Amino acid sequence: MDNTPQDETPDTGAIDGTVRFLKILVTTLTATTIIGLIVLITVIVMRFQQESALPLPENITLPEGVTATAVTRGAGWLAIVTNDDRILIMGLDGETVYQDIAITPGR
Repeated sequence: MDNTPQDETPDTGAIDGTVRFLKILVTTLTATTIIGLIVLITVIVMRFQQESALPLPENITLPEGVTATAVTRGAGWLAIVTNDDRILIMGLDGETVYQDIAITPGR
């Protein structure tokens, strides 16, 4: 049997303080999460709106009958892989061909 008198009620002051602390903690963490999410979305949107750091020329002039299948930009040049198994190394103006490299099967 329990020897506690029935007319005594437990002290709820400590429990009320803990519940109040937990409410404040949850509210603060929720607000921090929402603010962090807004900042993250803002940074992503701003990043996608920036122009690319390495712009490509408006037009690229290829030899007659040639179609580009891939383009790579380097520092001061463009490499264009063509449908007739060649790599054209061109200037950033999109017209000057520096090298024309034929792609041959490996050994």
